[in-house]
Amino acid sequence: MTRIVGERDLDETRFDAEDARAALRDIVRTRRFDERALALQRRGWMSGYPPFEGQEAAQVGAAHAMREEDHLFPTYRSNALQIARGVPMSDILLFRRGFPEYHSDHDVPVFPQAVPIASQLPHAAGAGMAANYADEDWASLVCFGDGATSEGDFHEGLNFAGVFDAPTVFFCENNGWAISLPRDRQTASESIAVKADAYGIEGVRVDGNDPLATRAVVEDALERARDGDPVLVEALTYRRGAHTTADDPSQYRDGDPDLPEWRVRDPLDRFGEWCREQGVADDEFLEAVTDEANDELADAVETAEAVPRPEPEEMFDSLSEDLPADVRRQREAASSFAEEHPEAYELDR
Repeated sequence: MTRIVGERDLDETRFDAEDARAALRDIVRTRRFDERALALQRRGWMSGYPPFEGQEAAQVGAAHAMREEDHLFPTYRSNALQIARGVPMSDILLFRRGFPEYHSDHDVPVFPQAVPIASQLPHAAGAGMAANYADEDWASLVCFGDGATSEGDFHEGLNFAGVFDAPTVFFCENNGWAISLPRDRQTASESIAVKADAYGIEGVRVDGNDPLATRAVVEDALERARDGDPVLVEALTYRRGAHTTADDPSQYRDGDPDLPEWRVRDPLDRFGEWCREQGVADDEFLEAVTDEANDELADAVETAEAVPRPEPEEMFDSLSEDLPADVRRQREAASSFAEEHPEAYELDR
């Protein structure tokens, strides 16, 4: 199914004005996070960053669809979903600076970001199977891009979920590009959602730039998954920026994409206008939530900068209880190098 938010009034949805304001608030929060994180990376505060501008509505809608006990399996571009789910901004910033993930003591059931493409899909299916074995009433939601559907882990994850009725929702953000490849260059399928047919599960498409439509579809999918019917959701959205800060999209994008206007239009502008038309938010509301987001970001950066820098040799300490001799030598070499060249490990404050 594909839904366009401008064609529906609020009373035609299952949601109320507060639901719409909550979605708009989190879209603003996460847009400001993305803008600030990109600026921080550009001045050397962290080494790399994957922008998600344009995908906030899809991620916020999915986050708001989850129950408190549902487990999230994010990919590296799922920062908006994590923030809307309750992960502190400072945790994500610290991760991007090379610190261990989830520095705070939050209790959100979320797994580490998966940087290898699609590796998290079998994990999510396995977690869903574990929930079944333990007779627990939660589902897992796993996030990935359209490029991940060309990886073997995608097929393995959906196959396990379909065979074992794992309570898992596979949430694909089809943002138009698998790094530099458009969707039609990496799959001949009519859609991503239709791939679900091969595994005996349901596939559904939704306008990912409509947070309320996305929330409705993902809520239904999670409910089906808890009953033993996994679902593949394809959220149609658009990656407005680069794949990462190491990417130059001008090298492979030539003019406007061949996609409908509702898909490439900025979801913040679009949903903000719709909220004004529905009388649920105004300029004063947007100014207030923007100010709140800026204050939250300032606190997050301050928190991240206050965390003591780990020593280089600490990266070896979690490899195994007893380090092999060759790894011990590497650890000692890293420590010696850091003592001789402390400038190499300075972080730009």
